[in-house]
Amino acid sequence: MDLCKDFVAGDDLIVYLGDNLIQHGIKKYLDEFQNGEYDGYILLKEVEDPTRFGVAKFDDSGKLIDVIEKPKKPPSNYAIIGIYFFKPIVFDIIKELKPSWRGEYEITDTIRLMMQKGYKIGYSVIDGWWFDTGKKDDILQVNSIILDERIKREIEGEIINSRIDGRVTIKEGSEIINSTVRGPCIIGGNCIIEDSYIGPYTSIGDDARIVRSSIEYSIVLKGAVIEGVDRLEESLIGENARLVKSGRGNAIKLHIGDYSEVIL
Repeated sequence: MDLCKDFVAGDDLIVYLGDNLIQHGIKKYLDEFQNGEYDGYILLKEVEDPTRFGVAKFDDSGKLIDVIEKPKKPPSNYAIIGIYFFKPIVFDIIKELKPSWRGEYEITDTIRLMMQKGYKIGYSVIDGWWFDTGKKDDILQVNSIILDERIKREIEGEIINSRIDGRVTIKEGSEIINSTVRGPCIIGGNCIIEDSYIGPYTSIGDDARIVRSSIEYSIVLKGAVIEGVDRLEESLIGENARLVKSGRGNAIKLHIGDYSEVIL
């Protein structure tokens, strides 16, 4: 199965694939699963290209009758979101699974086998947005949406000879020195931002250090160091990565993993 996070709610199991984000959270759907006395419960979203996902199949009355993984001819436009609710019986079902044509144990096969054995499977079509953030651009888009929806002006760090415009959150212990920060954006705790410009739709993790640089529409994770970069945009910088630029040049776009080091 895909990399996922498992949560336990009482005796029930929630499987939440780590690359899925939904707008309004899962509490509403957990309540529906538990109150409806289902054995399994899935979430759906109508999409333009269902061939990229597991897809739900319904009968004429709207009852869920099958789930199909990445079908060439989808039976509906309703993709299965990577968030699932199960009773403990699911572990017995998993023991009976065989690898699919992809060589993987599929959650869709688990759900199908439960339905074939007569277990009660429910579903909801979710409200709001859903993102399957498998690529850098997807993550940056989600970051911008969340910043738009949730960031408030909240300044806990120290502002020294700097300008803070708009909805900006700066956590405790951070120092903004001789810099401009424009929201919506968030700067974590214990960061140093010096002689720099932090533009809209940027999220910076704790303990980051940004000096003599300009950053916009990017995500910088915990402990990263960026120095002397004239313009960094549409980039994802991993934990404890180090990006140092000597000289001047045009804008650059990067996806740098944890503990990487780039000298330009």
